Amino acid sequence: MIAALLLAAAPVAAKPAPAMSAIDAELAFARDAKRIGQWSAFRKWADNDAVMFTPQAVWAQTFLKPLKNPPSAIAWRPAHSFVSCDGRTAVNTGPWFTQDGKPGGYFTTVWQRTPRGWRWVYDGGGPSSGSAATGKPQTHRGSCRIKAPGAPIPPPPPLSAKQARTTPEDNGRGQSADKTLGWDWKVDKDGSRKFRVYQWKGGRYAQVLYNDIPAPPAR
Repeated sequence: MIAALLLAAAPVAAKPAPAMSAIDAELAFARDAKRIGQWSAFRKWADNDAVMFTPQAVWAQTFLKPLKNPPSAIAWRPAHSFVSCDGRTAVNTGPWFTQDGKPGGYFTTVWQRTPRGWRWVYDGGGPSSGSAATGKPQTHRGSCRIKAPGAPIPPPPPLSAKQARTTPEDNGRGQSADKTLGWDWKVDKDGSRKFRVYQWKGGRYAQVLYNDIPAPPAR
């Protein structure tokens, strides 16, 4: 009887909170834009070597440092998240909206989980594709299966010689530590940009996202 009472009084171990996903990080980033200011939020969530485009590639922290927050921030929400097998790298994409709530286009953000938490390393996007995100964001995880036990997963397909014929500053690529998610980008001389995402499917890589961003209007 005493043992039963002691067991009944013993505290029940609380279940650990689920780890923050890249979708959670994106939503927190968007909330911070409204809470602490647009560019303050961009600086807070950007990794030290993150890149943005103006339209050529720039180091995000250098570009963002002098910017003052606008009176109101844009809004955005993820529609799809392409995640590596180990869950530590992801590419999010979805619509963004102007300060007055009108559709502004789509965004694409590459996220990596660091010792400081999730940080974005690539931020880009383009004009509206005509479809807005509705419902719950969808997560697409890369396969953890390899061709043969112990066989290494090859890196994602690199830029071809033709695609990478401009200077190194005009193109870049990255991949998750487990090599199940990879991406590359290239900016043409006119400011147009291509961005590709490849995901490991267990026996091959499949292109799961392609952004074709047109050149900005001539001023």
